Amino acid sequence: MSSCTDLVPVQQEAYRGRIPIAHMRHVYKLDEVEKRLGKLPPREHESLRATYERMLEMGPERFQVKPSGLPAMDHLYDELPNFHEVLDDLRRQLALCADSRDALEITPMLLLGPPGVGKTHFAREVAQLLGTGMGFISMSSMTAGWVLSGASSQWKGARPGKVFETLVDGQYANPVMVVDEIDKSGGEHAYDPLGSLYSLLEHDTAGHFTDEFAEVSIDASQVIWVATANDLRGIPDPILNRMNVFDINMPDEEAARKIASKLYRSIRADHDWGQRFEPELSEAVLGEMSHCAPREMRRALMTAFGNAKLDGRYQLEVRDLPEQGGKRQPIGFVQ
Repeated sequence: MSSCTDLVPVQQEAYRGRIPIAHMRHVYKLDEVEKRLGKLPPREHESLRATYERMLEMGPERFQVKPSGLPAMDHLYDELPNFHEVLDDLRRQLALCADSRDALEITPMLLLGPPGVGKTHFAREVAQLLGTGMGFISMSSMTAGWVLSGASSQWKGARPGKVFETLVDGQYANPVMVVDEIDKSGGEHAYDPLGSLYSLLEHDTAGHFTDEFAEVSIDASQVIWVATANDLRGIPDPILNRMNVFDINMPDEEAARKIASKLYRSIRADHDWGQRFEPELSEAVLGEMSHCAPREMRRALMTAFGNAKLDGRYQLEVRDLPEQGGKRQPIGFVQ
């Protein structure tokens, strides 16, 4: 089903010098695609035809990122103080395959925690750390049960699923696939939206995954799965049994202050106007920011930057932070 060629260099700057080499891996067979294309009736199934033609044009080979050593992760421990347990587990798994001929293999992980704790941000950071690209699926906004596995081409408006699209249209055989709010998938669909995960989360069966739209076997065995949830009760046990589950808590006050401080410096450094502002936040602002959920901090800081500038100042004050209902409240959460 799949094959690897010799190691080839990849753009080192894209991975901050941490993962500089990759295998090439076949994620599907060209002859199978050609066979399917040849069987299509003329002037019918144009969407399916376009999919096959795109697969032939892009070819079956994708980068399979291979660590040459253990990636630098200290910055993540600093930026994500409430994710240390997950980072420790990720580091152990990366250490096992570093400096060997083994492929990068990460056990599927489920991040369980309240809204705003930073679960989706962490998943994006993992994708950036590994340099493998990312696919994103929001289960809370699903309108059909086939978002993962595709829908039969016989249905009007059918299209491939996200797994197929990420592997075929992307550059990597081992992208990070984020299944956001997996507990919100619900049970009202005639077709189980999580059904395909039973095989996708198993290494052996994922190697021969067939999207229901394209009906071409693809190798999804190298996909790195990161799911997020607020509650375990909406997730079937067979899914949970295939994943490492991590409880993610809101950062304590000290950790929240650290996150806010780093985010402030990051925003300041990323904008030309940011250089006019003071290098660090005041203790008063940090104290107020410590009540924010991590995902609310950027919005709060951007509001504060704008308010300070309108007031002719280049140092943020507590009064610059957003207010709710005319009275300052801890920003962000509804229980």
